[in-house]
Formats: sequence, C-alpha cells, structure tokens
Amino acid sequence: MAKIIWTRTDEAPLLATYSLKPIVEAFAATAGIDVETRDISLAGRIIAQFSDRLPEEQRIADHLAELGELVKEPDANIIKLPNISASVPQIKRAVAELQEKGYDIPKYLSQPESEEEIADRKRFDKVKGSAVNPVLREGNSDRRAPEAVKNFARKHPHRMGEWSADSKTQVATMSSNDFRHNEKSVVMPADDTITYLLETDEGHEIVLKKDMPVLAGEVIDGTGINVQILSSFLKSQIRRAKKKDLLFSVHLKATMMKVSDPLIFGEVVKAFFPSVYPKYEDKLAAVNLTPDYGIGAILDGLHKLDVATAAAVKAAIERDLANGPRLYMVNSDKGISNLHVPSDVIVDASMPALIRNGGKGWGPEGEEADTLAVIPDSSYAGVYQAVIDDCKAHGAYDPTTMGSVPNVGLMAQKAEEYGSHDKTFQIPENGVLQVVNSAGDILIEHHVAKGDIWRSCQTKDAPIRDWVKLAVNRARATGDPAVFWLDPTRAHDANLIDKVTEYLGEHDTEGLDIRIMDPVAATKFSVERIRQGKDTISVTGNVLRDYLTDLFPIMELGTSAKMLSVVPLMAGGGLFETGAGGSAPKHVQQVLEENHLRWDSLGEFLALAESLRYADDHTSPEAGAGGAGAGLVLADALDRATSTLLENGKSPSRKVNEIDNRGSHFYLALYWARELATQEEDPELAKVFAPIAEALAENEERISAELLEVQGSPADLGGYFLPDEDKTTAVMRPSATFNEIIDGMRA
Repeated sequence: MAKIIWTRTDEAPLLATYSLKPIVEAFAATAGIDVETRDISLAGRIIAQFSDRLPEEQRIADHLAELGELVKEPDANIIKLPNISASVPQIKRAVAELQEKGYDIPKYLSQPESEEEIADRKRFDKVKGSAVNPVLREGNSDRRAPEAVKNFARKHPHRMGEWSADSKTQVATMSSNDFRHNEKSVVMPADDTITYLLETDEGHEIVLKKDMPVLAGEVIDGTGINVQILSSFLKSQIRRAKKKDLLFSVHLKATMMKVSDPLIFGEVVKAFFPSVYPKYEDKLAAVNLTPDYGIGAILDGLHKLDVATAAAVKAAIERDLANGPRLYMVNSDKGISNLHVPSDVIVDASMPALIRNGGKGWGPEGEEADTLAVIPDSSYAGVYQAVIDDCKAHGAYDPTTMGSVPNVGLMAQKAEEYGSHDKTFQIPENGVLQVVNSAGDILIEHHVAKGDIWRSCQTKDAPIRDWVKLAVNRARATGDPAVFWLDPTRAHDANLIDKVTEYLGEHDTEGLDIRIMDPVAATKFSVERIRQGKDTISVTGNVLRDYLTDLFPIMELGTSAKMLSVVPLMAGGGLFETGAGGSAPKHVQQVLEENHLRWDSLGEFLALAESLRYADDHTSPEAGAGGAGAGLVLADALDRATSTLLENGKSPSRKVNEIDNRGSHFYLALYWARELATQEEDPELAKVFAPIAEALAENEERISAELLEVQGSPADLGGYFLPDEDKTTAVMRPSATFNEIIDGMRA
C-alpha cells in the first residue's frame, strides 16, 4: 500500500488537521493509499528530546529524526504543514504548558550553569528556530501559484493600498561592515574537515566548533557584524525616523535566524530605549530579562525586580517611547509594538504587508503613516527598496492583470542555512576568528570584537547541480525567463555564479531565456514584467527563496499560503509543503474566543493533489477500489473540486458565524465526492463515491447548520501547544451528520 505522511504541526494548521485529515484518510483509502501521521510540532519535538525522563504513556518518538531519514529514500511522500519556528519565549511557554500537564520537562534556562543544565539546554537548542526545515529539505524548492488560484485571484482581487509618488516610506540598511560586505567564501578542493577557532588578543585559542565534515566542491562562507557599528547605525535611524516623522520599524528573521537575528533585535531594543540601556542592563540581566526577547517580555517581567527598580525601568521605557519616533504597531488596540515580540517582525511577512498597504504602517494611535523600514543587513534589503521605488513610480500592482514570480530555491541539504544552525556565534573576546582545514590552513578569517555576531554556512555541490537542473526544467516547461538572482560583487554569489555557469553547460538550454542578475536588477526586471502580465522564474538561494515566496504572492494572491510548494527530493521522493502562511497564532486566538477558525486549508488541498499523484506511482494494481491510476483520478478530481470551492466562495470567512475552516472542509468533501462520482476514468471509484456524494448533497443544509451553530462562544481545546485530543476533536468535528458519512467510508 502506498503511504502518505501527514505532519502534525502547530497552532492553526494543527487545528485544521483535526477536521481535514479524517476526510483525506477516507478518500485516499479508496485508492489504496494509507495516510499516517508524524508529530513535528513544537510540543512533540520537546517531548521527544526529553522522553528518557518521561513514563511510557507520555513519550513521543523523535519523528523529525525519522522523517530526516525517510526523505533520503526514493519512496518518501510527505505533506509538510507549517510549524512553529520556535523563539525562546515560545519554547518557554510550551514548556510551562507541558509542565502543567504533568510532563517532567526542565525549564529553559538562558544562562545554564551546571553540567545537567548545559546538557538540557543543548536538547532545547535542537528544537529552537528553524529546526524542522533543514532536516526535511533533501531537495530544492519549486514554488508557484496554481492556475486555479491565479484565475480566482484575477476574478476576485484582494484589496491593495494606494501608493503615492510623495510617499516617504523607505528602507534603511547598512552600507558597510554588515554581513553582506564582510562575507568571505571558499570552495573546498577536496573532502576535508574544518574547525572554527577564535585566537584571542590575550593569546588564548578558543575552539568554537571542531572537525566539521565538508565535501569536495562545497561552498563555505563566513561573515560577521560589529555590534558597535550596528548600534551606531540603529541610533542614527531612530533619529532619522524622528526627524522625518516616520514610523520606526525593524524587519528581521528572529525565529529562523535563531542566533544572529534575535541578537540584532536586542540591539534595536537597546538603541530605542537609551534611558533603560545601559543604565539598568545589569539589573535586568540578573533576572534574565534580555532585550533579545522584546520589550514586551521586559514589561511582563518587571515584577522580578525590586519595586523601586521596576518603577524606574517602567518610567524610563515610557519616557523613551514619548521622546522617540512613533513605533510601527503590530496591534495598536492592544499596544503591541514592532519591538514587543521578535517573532512579530519577520521580514518576509512584514515587508510585503507594508508594501501591499501602500507603504503605510499602523502607528500607536491606530493611524496610518509612512514608515522607515530598518533592515540592518544589506544583502537583500535592496530588493524591497526596488519594489517600493517601483510602486512610488507606477502605483500599486493590479492583481487582476499582474504576472507571477514563481521560485526555484536552493535549499537542499541545509544549503545557505545562515544563522539557523550551530555555526553562528556571539564572540566572547576580542581576537581573530578563523576557519581552518584539517592541515591547519586558514581558509577564512575576520578580526572580531567581544559581542560581535559571526556566522557561517555551507552549501554542498550536489544541491547546486540539482538546483540548476530544476531551473532549466522549469524554464523548459513554462517558456518563461529564468533569472538566477546572484550578485557577482558578493563573495558567496561569485562562487555560485562559477558553478551555475559550469552546470548550465550540462543541459540543453537552446531556446531558453536564462540570465544571471544581481538581486536589485532582477527585482526591477521582474516587476517590469509583472506589470505587463508576464511571468518570470526567480532562481534564488535559500534566504531569498523565503523572502520572494512571500513578497510576490502576497501582492498577487493576497497571501503566500495559496502557493503550490513542491520539493522534488534528490533521492527521488517528494516533499509537498502547504504554503508559506505560517502557523497563524491569531487564528487560534479567535477559536478560543469565538470557536471560529479562519485558517484557509487551500495550501493543504494543493499539496495533497500533488502528493496523491506521486502516491499513484507507488500503488499496486490490486490496491483500493480502482487500483493503479486511482490516485491520479483522486488528484485530478481534487483539483477540480478546489476550483469549484474557490468559485463558489466556500473559503473560510474571517468573521464569526460565517463559514470557517470546518465548513470549507465540508464543501471540499462534497465537491470532491461529486467529481469522483461523475468521472469516467475509473468506474469502480465512481461507484464507491456515488452514494457518498448523494449523502453529502442531501445533508448539505443540516451539516452546514451543525457547523455554524457551535460558533460564537469560547472553545476549550485543553491546551495550546499540546491540545487535548478529545476536546480538540469535538471542537473541530462538531457535525455528527458529516462525521457519520466520512467515518462510514472506513467502516
């Protein structure tokens, strides 16, 4: 029997899974396809790390490690839903909940001291930040807008804010001494090991990371940012925002870049609150109140200080808020600013939202205003500025006519995983940081100062070669230009350009338009074609892949969650991601308050269709009702059902007492069953689904009423990070009539 692995993740996608997965299991079984679950949620990953401390009934196997091995097998078929890229505050909240539920999980300590505490911290570090994606992504990314979604967006465009040529909104970034300008890169001539050393000014040698294996042809990079120069830059931008009366905002990846960007975020907090830092820094640190977690965590933790100090710190914060520029607000009604929580300022989501809104952010009083968007590292800041300049010159993009920018992204085998792994360091002493090979030769070195942030990444040769092949294949399949977004003046990109040029020679590119352009030039080229209604394939590294697959889809479709995201695994299997919509914590809040889930499972529908097509190739002829080919019939019918769902307006509403995620799932099942009952490719499947389609249609009114009548009152999930199974099932499957039909398919 062919098998699909459906990942259990977090927050809104997890709640949606309770409703959708029973439907998927029932429909897939008719084609001889089994649907299994693996738990890669934040709570599940924490429990797996500490299972040796837990009784048998509480243990969870390390499903992430299991999937990490499966993706190297040729028959892997995994549907990967969005999961929490855990910040430290999220880890702490998850641990607290688990402890309340009776799990013997230790506290997360910011400053572990004993050997046991240090060992516990290492376990937690395995779940911090983007811990999931690097393990699963044994292939490069093919992300694009499906035709049905694109057609719907053109017929039913989302709202776009108006742009004025007089807009003062702009991006501020460093012009020197940042990660981009300090980068050095080498290509390994042979298999080897490398070690990261700090030679201190005092003559000591500190080994930061030892004997890391590298392969021939692998690209090794290293770069750093001086925190004193960073601090000066940030203070100058705060003054600039005040002088020009702009909202001040910062845009980082403080969850994915689990070491570097939280530290940069902390520097922003320190720069914005000069009455607090450095005056009270030691006292705050003594009670583990760090600026890296945001001003919200500091305000919430003031009770840890003595009364006089707490009052003084609070007064200093209020004074700096009054004297500084107006802060860009995440939620002005609740007083949550851009500097409250680091996970609220994720650049790939926050910058497109700002651009889509006409360059207007929300100020402290709920007012719309032009914004100074601070992106300290200049590596890709120019991309956003180029889009802003284009909007100032030509106005907002028109979703009814604009073209697409699908992406082929280099991410296999942890390619370009800057900052989200164990090769990012905060420098403990002044000195010289060196990357040396096994012979002791210095490959890369930088002069560094105490407190500086230094980071490295590795990009293996095989993923680069596969990336080039995927780009050529997509260009051939679509006829669209494919542009490699690579900057010859940047060290890493220069090495990639050499490899891309070489590997393009391995393919037939006659008649294809394949270019190499720096990111700003590539942006300008792409947006010019967008306005002409033309598509342009962006072929990028991993970080830009993340940025662009939010930026352009948010303009085009209103959300990045509607993208089809396929990862053809290098071993031959498939990883099917359900869009880039995040895990949507605000959606969960609405469920808790109003029992309405506005999460749109469109990404799951799109990924499932592709997964079913792959599974069809691994189904024996005697399996299921229709045997081999039945999975393909299911997939094609699902695509048609998804189009019908969009056209009939059965996507979830944001408003309570209207159709939500559960209602959308019902209509998908209705339309999917109807398509299967009326198709002629597989008569056996048609016979199976004819009574199902009839039962769903006959009970449409009753089921819709049962799904709607539960809304409007608070819902009890029995937990946030680890919901109670029975309670959450009851909340997410409230229609007894619908459940009876679906569950009866497996009887």
